[in-house]
Amino acid sequence: MISTIDALLANAAVPVSPARGFDVGAALRRLAADAARATPDPTLGMARAAQAGQRLGVVARWILNQPDAAHHVDSLVQDGPDAPVEEDSLDVEGAVVFACLLYLTGHPESAQFWWQLAAGAGHRAAGYCLHLHHLSLGEAREAAHWRHQVMHAPTRTDAPLDEDFIESIEVVARYVHTHGSVAAAPTGTLEMEVDRLADAGAGNCIIVRRPDRRLAKQLRDFNRH
Repeated sequence: MISTIDALLANAAVPVSPARGFDVGAALRRLAADAARATPDPTLGMARAAQAGQRLGVVARWILNQPDAAHHVDSLVQDGPDAPVEEDSLDVEGAVVFACLLYLTGHPESAQFWWQLAAGAGHRAAGYCLHLHHLSLGEAREAAHWRHQVMHAPTRTDAPLDEDFIESIEVVARYVHTHGSVAAAPTGTLEMEVDRLADAGAGNCIIVRRPDRRLAKQLRDFNRH
């Protein structure tokens, strides 16, 4: 089953729009405003939200366990955690991997930020993670928005994405829920490294900024096992 998700994720990225600077401050303000406006939708139900959270965990672990995950995160390091985030220098795959690591280590707000950054650059898997993330929170409008983005994101042939992408991932997620998966969860060491980054920036922002080389090294060690 891992080969199935590998094939899906290999086709998950679409061409990035022309390079332009990314205003981190403005993005954080929009994220905070969205969070303030968000209210749970009682029609979704707790079971559906829980199922979405389980599927997101499955997808996030798969992405984190990709052989080149650490390489892409290392590309995010650049000049340090305070380096400006600009699309022309951003490793979009690294942003998705970093977001999944943040989510799996208990930093969902930061994960949402990095998923949004990658999804804005046309990464379908990031958009699907956002769909599941909002669904797990009972946020129906936001979940529907990101599902629409996944389904209708432009491709190299300018054709809309059909249901196969989402349906295949959901089938695999159900299989893993029943039979288990070889995709490992983050180790305690990785979790401590993420917490260290979060604590380092706690005085200025709730969002975990760029990873550093110390975290990238721990992720390389994780991917070797």
